[in-house]
Amino acid sequence: MNDYHDPHEEYSAEELHQERKYGLYWYSWLWHILRPVALFLCVLVVVIGIIMAGWNWIDRSFFAPVDAQDATPIAFTVSSGQSLTRVANNLESAGLIHNRTVFKYYADFLGYGQKIQAGDYQVSKNMSMHQIMDLLTTGDGNPITRNITVIPGWTVADIAAYLKNQGIIRTEEEFLSLCRDGRAFSAYYYINDVINTQNASQRLYALEGYLAPDTYEIYTDATAQDIVKKLLSQTEAVYQDSYHERAQQLGLTMDQVITLASMIEKEAKAHDFAKVSAIFHNRLEKNMTLGSDVTVKYVSGVKRMSLTNDDLNVNSLYNTYRYKGLPLGPICSPSGDAIHAALYPDEQFLSEDYLYFCSKDPNTGELHFSRTLEEHNQAVSIYAPLWQAYDREQGL
Repeated sequence: MNDYHDPHEEYSAEELHQERKYGLYWYSWLWHILRPVALFLCVLVVVIGIIMAGWNWIDRSFFAPVDAQDATPIAFTVSSGQSLTRVANNLESAGLIHNRTVFKYYADFLGYGQKIQAGDYQVSKNMSMHQIMDLLTTGDGNPITRNITVIPGWTVADIAAYLKNQGIIRTEEEFLSLCRDGRAFSAYYYINDVINTQNASQRLYALEGYLAPDTYEIYTDATAQDIVKKLLSQTEAVYQDSYHERAQQLGLTMDQVITLASMIEKEAKAHDFAKVSAIFHNRLEKNMTLGSDVTVKYVSGVKRMSLTNDDLNVNSLYNTYRYKGLPLGPICSPSGDAIHAALYPDEQFLSEDYLYFCSKDPNTGELHFSRTLEEHNQAVSIYAPLWQAYDREQGL
């Protein structure tokens, strides 16, 4: 007799069918979840592989060193004014990069195009394209440009002394001689007008007032003539077209506006420019002498606050105590603000007929304004001792 007992005998055929069905369903459900994930991962691995292979090919073909084993220094020069295209062409010709077009567009994309500096470099074929870009933007230690700053109120002589002190020009006379008659710059219409102005030959410098104050980038090998041209061009930019129209309304030429602005620049701080302008306009309107100390100081070279009778009687067309109207020409380089003030004087001071001003504090430049001569003389009696004390402190 066989004692083996089959456990399935306890289940009916239907029950066995259901058991197999639900077991297979569970595995099928799990597979439906895992299958797309597995498929996605497989595709991702393939895509990443393709991308990496593609990038490696792109890197080897364009960005990687031309020869990673060759560290031999190669002299490479970027000349002043060379375009990025020319630099890229030269790098490719020297065998330092794979492709000039890729270099150019990559440099533009990263903003290197405007940063590449002229100079002499040592480059090697084991440098990547990015390393070469970095090198060309750092310079070779011998800059080809530098900055200069011309301060509002400086005269031609001040500018010449500054340029000589900075080692930019060899001698001051080199610069001054160009500014004296200005004929080398007659292509600038306003300088041509100056040269043809009455008594122009008596001006200390034909270019006085036209060397615009600003900060400039110049080449280290720039000549005195190069610098003058750069400063004159800025004057053309500062003196807007609308200023010509306004000057005509006031009955003034550009030269007269620059002359008036130069006096305003020397007489006042910026916040008083328009008020001082109004006083000069009022005096011109009344055919009075302008009586401006700064014009006397310009022609005589005197630095004192307190001027003597001898100072005030100097015989020069710059002396606005002796001669009516504007002085012979500008007495310094005026700022854009001073030029604007010359054209747009303070309306209240114009209407209230202010005619006088004097210094209240030589250290701060604060001014006192008066309508009448009596008020002005009273102010002078109060403040003159301060001017004398200032002169003593300055050793003048």
